[in-house]
Amino acid sequence: MADILSNFFSPGYAEMLLRLLVNVLITWFIIDRLYYTKSRRRDFYFTFMLISIAIFFIVFFMIFVLEDMKGKTSMGIGIGLFGIFSIMRYRTDAMPVREMTYLFIIIALAVVNAIAEGVPLVELLLTNLIVVFAVWLCERNLKTQPSKLVQYDRMELITPERREELKADLEKRLGVKVLKVDVGAVDFIRDMAMLRVVYEGGDTVANNFMKLTKSQMQEF
Repeated sequence: MADILSNFFSPGYAEMLLRLLVNVLITWFIIDRLYYTKSRRRDFYFTFMLISIAIFFIVFFMIFVLEDMKGKTSMGIGIGLFGIFSIMRYRTDAMPVREMTYLFIIIALAVVNAIAEGVPLVELLLTNLIVVFAVWLCERNLKTQPSKLVQYDRMELITPERREELKADLEKRLGVKVLKVDVGAVDFIRDMAMLRVVYEGGDTVANNFMKLTKSQMQEF
C-alpha cells in the first residue's frame, strides 16, 4: 500500500498537509476570533482566508517542488512573490490600514508555514501562537469606536460654532448618540458634505474614507 501511495505522493507531501492544517487553523482563529468580532466585514473574511491558502501553496511549490528541478532561483521567486502580495492594493476599493495590517500578517504566516520544512511541529506552533498573542494583545488594548460615513445636506450646520446643532440633528436622524463629527469633503455646488460620525454603542464597523469619489459625487 505504501508503495502504491509513493507513486502518487512525494515524501514531504504529508508534512506539507500538516503544516497547511496549522496555517488554516491559525488563520481562521485570527480572522474569526480577533478580526471579525470587531469589524464584521464578511468580504475581508473571505479574502483573508483564501489568500492565506493560495500563498501557502504558491510558496511551497515554487520553493520545494522547483528545488527538485534544480531551480536555484526558487527562493528568490518566493521572496519576490511575498513582497508583491504584501504590498498588494485592491484597485476597486481602497483597503483601510487595519485590513492591510491583517493582510500582511496572514501572508507572512502563510510564507513561514510553507517554508518550515524540517522545523519541529512544536516550534512551528509556538511561532504561530506568538503572532496570535501579539494580535490579541493589540486588539485587546485598542478601543475602537463605531463610526459611519454620512453624506450630509445641511451645509449651514457644518461650521465649528454650530457643531452641537450638527450633532443634535444627526442624533435625531440617525437614532444614535453622536460622540464626534469630522467634516471631510465638501461639495458647495450640490450642497453636500461627507461626514464621519463617531457614535456610542451599536456596530463597530469603522469606515475611514473621508473623500468623495467621482462615482459618489455623481450619486448626489
